[in-house]
Amino acid sequence: MNIYVGNLSYQTGDDDLRQAFESYGQVSSVNVIKDKFTGESRGFGFVEMSNDDEAQAAMSGLNGTELHGRTLSVNQARPRTEGGDRGGRGGRRGGGGRDRY
Repeated sequence: MNIYVGNLSYQTGDDDLRQAFESYGQVSSVNVIKDKFTGESRGFGFVEMSNDDEAQAAMSGLNGTELHGRTLSVNQARPRTEGGDRGGRGGRRGGGGRDRY
């Protein structure tokens, strides 16, 4: 099961998150999301646990608890929608109102 963990402290790394979840069972993977330009945490991450019962226990046990001074928001991750976070943006942007002909 893929688990979303929000409201992470910017100092929380993959190992910190793994330790918190391993007390509930086997953790397959951990990924604290980082900004692609600065490399700093974006304040959320994902934990993958293969056993659904352990994952449910982890979500119940960790949601609302504190890690590095921040109260965690823990729930089942929703699948990504097509197009990611780009929303309805797209197409060409205007050039400032001048004619180019």
